[in-house]
Amino acid sequence: MNILIIGSGGREYSIGLAISKEETKHTLYFSPGNGATDRLGTNIDIKDYKQLATWAKDNSIELTIVGPEAPLVDGVVDIFKSEGLTIFGPSAAAARLEGSKVYMKNILKKYNVPTAAFIETSNEKEAHDFIETMTAPIVVKADGLCAGKGVIIAQSQEEAKSAVTDMLSGASFGDAGTSVVVEEYLDGYELSVFAICDGENYKVLPAAQDHKRVGDGDTGPNTGGMGAYAPTPLVNDDIYKKIEERVIKPTLKGMQQENAPFEGVLFIGVMVVRGEPIILEYNVRFGDPECEILMPLLETPVSELFYKGATKQLDKLDIKIKKEFGVGVVMASGNYPYGSSTPAEIIVDEIVDADLLKNSHISYAGVEKIDGKLMATGGRVLVCVGFGSSIKEARDRAYALCGQVHFAGKKCRSDIAYQALR
Repeated sequence: MNILIIGSGGREYSIGLAISKEETKHTLYFSPGNGATDRLGTNIDIKDYKQLATWAKDNSIELTIVGPEAPLVDGVVDIFKSEGLTIFGPSAAAARLEGSKVYMKNILKKYNVPTAAFIETSNEKEAHDFIETMTAPIVVKADGLCAGKGVIIAQSQEEAKSAVTDMLSGASFGDAGTSVVVEEYLDGYELSVFAICDGENYKVLPAAQDHKRVGDGDTGPNTGGMGAYAPTPLVNDDIYKKIEERVIKPTLKGMQQENAPFEGVLFIGVMVVRGEPIILEYNVRFGDPECEILMPLLETPVSELFYKGATKQLDKLDIKIKKEFGVGVVMASGNYPYGSSTPAEIIVDEIVDADLLKNSHISYAGVEKIDGKLMATGGRVLVCVGFGSSIKEARDRAYALCGQVHFAGKKCRSDIAYQALR
């Protein structure tokens, strides 16, 4: 197939990398891609989605996969479908599950999906009054898209009130904070669960655990994610069953009733509290860096999974997962997440260890080609991914690969997967 992947990060690179390794050969295009995706296919620089859809028709694109949330919320799926193109992802109406925290929380409430007690409001006094009834910690979320960073866990009522004030004033997240969600803090452990959906049917992938904070021991500010591992031993068959029956099925049925059937990746942020899954939030795409470890764990061809998801044929697919573990360690630029960093050349040592060569790889994210050199251009630069028969083996390989990668200011956490190994 001719396949177009929309996006420019490590998530999109990892999808392309997985497809490039399939037995059936495909021709890959990326829009816009990054400085390393041209190793896998051809980068296309077309920013307007209508023009991109025309290009896709002219170039016989048989499947389009959308990586990031912004194009989904902006309606890229609707545009492509109106041109008769096959595209994997939710409509703009369904993407509101991520585009608006308020909409998402109201859907959870309406269809009895277990979630934390909350209030959604654009009224500062109403939010402050609700906070007065709560005990710390208190969670404050901006309504709109904030690239995974629009969540404050306040350690006091005063901090929560201040966060609300900053968000509603536009000081923190601009228009994304014109409305807020204030909710109770759930004390448990967090999981990322992904369901591939075609509007009616679904396939659940192994649960992953992300590491949001920038520093070891989950310290410092939230980031887009500093590493992940899967499958996590913190989830069992009972929890999977509860998530399917109490979360996925009512949500898919509910979105049908809302005339916005959900097709694409339903990213379920789960907090397990005393064995019960409580839903923190929905996103409508793969998490990053979770995607980088889940794609290689699929034994079922990735292209087939997405194609059947896009053509309402998931009920005909028997999904197969490799019997191994994956650990991904994000390598970020020196100033991340506080500010921009000076571009720095990336040097990867030649890997001579056959075991490491076979059981690890790099997924590139914040990179550009400058004068023919691959440069780290800030933010999360790449993910070193390792695989193994145990989480420890996979982690050791991921960190061994990190030692082969060099660029000025590089930083990473040293404790990815600690919750599974302590």
